[in-house]
Order: sequence, then structure tokens, then C-alpha cells
Amino acid sequence: MNIREQLKGTGAAIVTPFNQDETVDFAALEKLINFIIGNGVEYIVTLGTTGETPTLDKQEKLDIINFTFEKINGRVPVVVGIGGNNTREVVEQVQSYPLDKAVAVLSACPYYNKPSQEGIFQHYKAIAEASPKPIILYNVPGRTGRNMEASTTLRLAHEVANVAGIKEAGNNISQCIQILKDRPADFLVVSGDDDLVLPELACGIDGVISVAANCYPKQFSDMVRAGLASDFAAAKKLNDPLLEVYNLLFTENNPAGVKGFLYEMGHIKNVVRLPVTSLSEGIQQKVKAYCARG
Repeated sequence: MNIREQLKGTGAAIVTPFNQDETVDFAALEKLINFIIGNGVEYIVTLGTTGETPTLDKQEKLDIINFTFEKINGRVPVVVGIGGNNTREVVEQVQSYPLDKAVAVLSACPYYNKPSQEGIFQHYKAIAEASPKPIILYNVPGRTGRNMEASTTLRLAHEVANVAGIKEAGNNISQCIQILKDRPADFLVVSGDDDLVLPELACGIDGVISVAANCYPKQFSDMVRAGLASDFAAAKKLNDPLLEVYNLLFTENNPAGVKGFLYEMGHIKNVVRLPVTSLSEGIQQKVKAYCARG
């Protein structure tokens, strides 16, 4: 089974719960894993940027990977996030991290450096050639400062054998459509923009790697499955109540928004690591009010 078939549907970019002293709360992580899987999400992405990876040290990352594999225990596929703006370091990580139980590596475009399109291509080519697992590209220009153009994505898809897909979070449906039009048949295309998933499903995407799937896994993954089945009336009915959720999730910061929801639901403590701060009181009250409505 290729990656496009394995990762069709909804993947949850899982948060990293913390205790009040900011150590990793592994008990809450296990609880969250079971909640997400039990409510129908097709796979889990650990150590994505929603997991606050920029503020995790190497040992914490290794512990989280191994713990996640142990607790999931083959119930759903696991994708591991490994990215950065130092190509040599990312190459070393994909060669040394425990990836035997992963189906793929999700790797964000290099941030801050603002490489050219050729630089982005060569960065991913080096990682893909070193990786024991297929690479899923991650275009998120709102965070990285550089858009990976459709032409670069398609060049990687057609020319680099171990590049298996893309999480496209460019907030640009036209770019997504171009990738869908010219991708190889087995190349996975998933959304990284929760609020655009419904229209992008109509364009032919294979699913999503989602933030909202942490807190509303059943409703969100049911919506995606309905869209994949071309039942857009049902998908819209499920998506409409989530529009306010999408706004609250990202109005200040991710993962502050999703952690605010998960806290109100009783899954985790409302703790993030600097430079991220928890939601402001006014926004947290709106999250609380939404959760209270059911």
C-alpha cells in the first residue's frame, strides 16, 4: 500500500501536553492519543509544529516518538515530524531517529533562511535521499516566510523517488489545484488549512493533517470522509458548526488555541512553552462558551 492509500482521510497533528512545570505530561498524551483514535481519526502526526517542536529538546523528542509508538501500538499509522532550516541537521535526524514504526516523515520547509526555489528543492532532495521513510513535504509560508511554489512541489514529486506527498498549507486553493492537476498518480496531497478543507476536498485532495482533529476528532474526520465520498451536503452540515472553532483555534496562536479547547474539555493542562503564551482571557472565555454549548 502506498502513502496516498495509507494516509487518506484525517491525520491529527497532535499537541504535546505539558505539566505545570512544563515537563511533558505523558499521562495526558496517552489519554489524548486514545481520545483521537477512539473518535475515528485515520492517523496521528507526532512532533509536528502543533506539538511545539521548536521548544522541545532532542531527548524529549525521542521520548515522545517512542511513547507514541508504544501507546498507539499499530492501531493507526504514525507520521513523525522532522524538519528545520539546517539541512545537515535534518539529514542527521532522519538517519538517527527511531523511525522503524513510522510510515512517513513530515518535513516543514526551511524557515527564516528564505531559500530560493532551487534551495528548497535541494534541501528536500538531500533529506529524501537520506531518509529510510518516505518524505511528506510541508508548505506553510505563513510560518516559514517562503512559499514553496507548485512547480517546485511537482518537480520534487516527479524527480525525487522518496518524496511521497505534500501537506499544503499555503492558504491558496489555486496552488493546491495546480498540484492536484499535475501530480503523479500515487502522490499524496493533503490540506494543512482546516478552514479550507471542505472546498479543497471538492478539488480532489486526499485529506488533511489537522489541528482541529485534536479537539473535535469525530466531527472533523466524519466531515472529511463525507467529502471524500462526494457527499458535500453532509460534509457542509458537519463543517458549519466548526467554522467558529477554526477561527478560535488560530485567532492568536497555534497551539495556544487548540490547547485552550483541550483544557476546557478536560484532556490536558493549559500550559504552553515560551515564546508561545496561552490564549488571552477574552478568547479563552469564548472557547469556554463554545465548549459549554456542546
